[in-house]
Amino acid sequence: MAIITLTTDLGIKDNYVASLKASILTQNEDVNIIDISHNIECFDINQATHVLKTCFKNFPKNTVHIITVDDELNSKNEHLLAFYNQQYFLCADNGFFNLFFDLFRPEKLFQITLDQKTDILTFASKEILTIAACHLSRGGTPEIIGKEINNYNFDGTSIKPVIDKNSIRCTVIYIDNYGNVVTNIQKQLFQSIVGDKKFKIFHGSDIDSINKISQVYNDVSIAEKLAIFDMNEYLQIAINKGNAASLLGLKVFDIIRIEIS
Repeated sequence: MAIITLTTDLGIKDNYVASLKASILTQNEDVNIIDISHNIECFDINQATHVLKTCFKNFPKNTVHIITVDDELNSKNEHLLAFYNQQYFLCADNGFFNLFFDLFRPEKLFQITLDQKTDILTFASKEILTIAACHLSRGGTPEIIGKEINNYNFDGTSIKPVIDKNSIRCTVIYIDNYGNVVTNIQKQLFQSIVGDKKFKIFHGSDIDSINKISQVYNDVSIAEKLAIFDMNEYLQIAINKGNAASLLGLKVFDIIRIEIS
């Protein structure tokens, strides 16, 4: 059975998600719709990038991913279709692909050329992206619904860790449902720089620091803070059975400093 995933900022209060799914099922009843998240902060393509980037590789080939964040159709906001890792990604040309494809490039990229069947421009994911997704889910080719782009400007707008001789400055990129604070440095890079040296991870003032990496959250007592690499190998600041973001006063785009000695 074909798979279509949804990553959106639509929330679950209103009828938007139901309308999106109804549009998909009306076009293709033989499809499995997977909700990746509907709780992306409104218009936050950085958050949407992190959520999808950390899970898309778990899906089988030919999965179609719809990303609905800031996707209103207008003269400056076209819609794109990318093919990467034997999967399809559909979204507005609003900077999402610049963030998503910061370390790798799609094998093919298309501008979606479907004509809208209605004059509703505010719900492009329903009027354009679901049609494109269902076409692909039935085995259709991107060339039928899009024009290939060969010179797209991937301008590398994602935030990278800043590395000096004795320090790393990383950035908070995501707060998960538990209040765990996810930074933009991954395990391989951390280990290549720090190695066997001693370090301190500062997450606020020069007094607040962590000097070791835990393997599991229960390595520390309840309510104690820790640093850990999550399932996607991003460095997290967490509190065992507590909300680190709230209790430590951390938010997205805050700086986490790692001092190496």
